[in-house]
Amino acid sequence: MREKATYVLGILGTLLMLLNLKTIFLDLPNEAAQGAIFRIIFIHVPAAINADVFLFVALVASIMFLAKKNFFWDSLAVSATEVGVMLLCVNLATGSIWGRNIWGVWWAWDLRMTSQLMCLLLYLGYLLVRPAIGEPTQRATMSAFISIFAFADIPLVAMAIRLPNVRTQHPGPVLETGTLDALYRPPFIIGIFVLLLIGAALTLVRLHQETTRREIDSLRRELHAI
Repeated sequence: MREKATYVLGILGTLLMLLNLKTIFLDLPNEAAQGAIFRIIFIHVPAAINADVFLFVALVASIMFLAKKNFFWDSLAVSATEVGVMLLCVNLATGSIWGRNIWGVWWAWDLRMTSQLMCLLLYLGYLLVRPAIGEPTQRATMSAFISIFAFADIPLVAMAIRLPNVRTQHPGPVLETGTLDALYRPPFIIGIFVLLLIGAALTLVRLHQETTRREIDSLRRELHAI
């Protein structure tokens, strides 16, 4: 059942992504002020939104592991975290490309960019710590605490362009301010949905790999004990 869901999510997400990319690059007109580079918003913002979604899943799974001590939740947490980190990298990379064209620099140390970079570094720390801890329960417990700590940065990222008297070069949240033209809203929303589908498929793939690896490790320890 999980394997079928992985294929369905992956194929559906890929087809929708191809159709949406065709709309974005071939059908939509350039934005009046920014020109063609504006199209990057259809990847940049959905990547940020879905990164937060998958990292929230990792947060919930980490809490569930601490409460239940069931390794399924640890496997889900690391799987969702890896997808979230990938999306954070996409968000930061596309943001730098956009910034180079609009601001004239690849990076500006405003609050939104700095807090998002800090978020990426925290979750990279999560992924680096796991292989360094051999005992499964200790590894899962330590990972869960790091995941909970790292997630505390995400509200700061979300509020960075909403706080008063804070220097930031970022534009305001276009969906909340209503400044995103109605013509651009369907591909924008589809872009969010597409990355959600593909991210879910990748999470299921990694969950299967983590479950299999844990079973193999368990068998190896039993053989060593004989």
